[in-house]
Amino acid sequence: MSEEPPVTPSWLAPDSTAWASGGGGPMDNSTSLGTLPPGDSLRPSQLPLLVNPWDIVLCSSGTLIACENALVVLVIWQNPALRAPMFLLIGSLALADLLAGLGLVLHFTCAYLLRSDSAQLLTVGLIVASFSASVFSLLAITIDRYLSLYYALTYNSERTAAFTYTMLVLLWGLSLCLGLLPVTGVNCLAEAATCSVVRPLTKNNIAVLSVSFLLLFGLMLQLYVQICKIVMRHAHQIALQHHFLAATPHYVTTRKGVSTLAIILGTFAACWMPFTVYSLIADYTYPPLYTYATLVPATYNSVINPVIYAFRNQEIQKALWLVCCGCVPTSVAHRARTPSDV
Repeated sequence: MSEEPPVTPSWLAPDSTAWASGGGGPMDNSTSLGTLPPGDSLRPSQLPLLVNPWDIVLCSSGTLIACENALVVLVIWQNPALRAPMFLLIGSLALADLLAGLGLVLHFTCAYLLRSDSAQLLTVGLIVASFSASVFSLLAITIDRYLSLYYALTYNSERTAAFTYTMLVLLWGLSLCLGLLPVTGVNCLAEAATCSVVRPLTKNNIAVLSVSFLLLFGLMLQLYVQICKIVMRHAHQIALQHHFLAATPHYVTTRKGVSTLAIILGTFAACWMPFTVYSLIADYTYPPLYTYATLVPATYNSVINPVIYAFRNQEIQKALWLVCCGCVPTSVAHRARTPSDV
């Protein structure tokens, strides 16, 4: 009976440590955590790296993501005042990012300790589902912000709450379906030629995810353009009513609000677009270094999300101050909402 091939301790191509070899040719991944030659046959400088440093970076990012978003989830969960649709969507985003961070940590643990294909499939499925839920939650937040401006008079009705719950059920259901792809056998473990730049996802898996992201990004871009138009129109109407001039603070804060929208969308694109485009044009034969270089910035979006969507919110700031020191500073308690908070 032939021996079972060693499990690849990385979710990338089988030569994920090839870039780290000090010699000339690529290094077979079976020597990274599989059977090593006797210690006397290799000099210390020729020994392969036991742990891929890029996997350590991803694990560290996952730890930061999990801790940061766990704080947001805890604050929203324990504060009964934070039950409005907007906070439910922010909580969904934080929960998705929290699970994504835990998935990165669990994948590192399973890959280098358990070294089991089944465990890696489960953790990769968790990561795919969590990051999908994170992106879908960002879209849901964008839709909610658009509706809160377009239907300002009826936004706080029961219909808005029902619509929010419907969005949450749909986005988590679709994310779960995407996360089940590698677990249900739609993976490239049996045939390496079908692998994408992220093992064990197939090229078809990654194409579906990438195209979905591009479509969602286009929809978010369109919604934010509409939000900017509404904000500028409201600002113009207020200016006519109060005879404001262009140099007044109201116009300054309105321009700041539009700039905030640009920062939100720009940050999202800067984090995810490189990996999305690269995963569409590359395959498993490309150097794993390129995959890591585009995948790591994508995870940083989950680090930035709490700063943009949670920690800037006045109500969440109050709750955080109460949790941390039992009081709320006057500057936070009486800060007025401005167009920059859209």
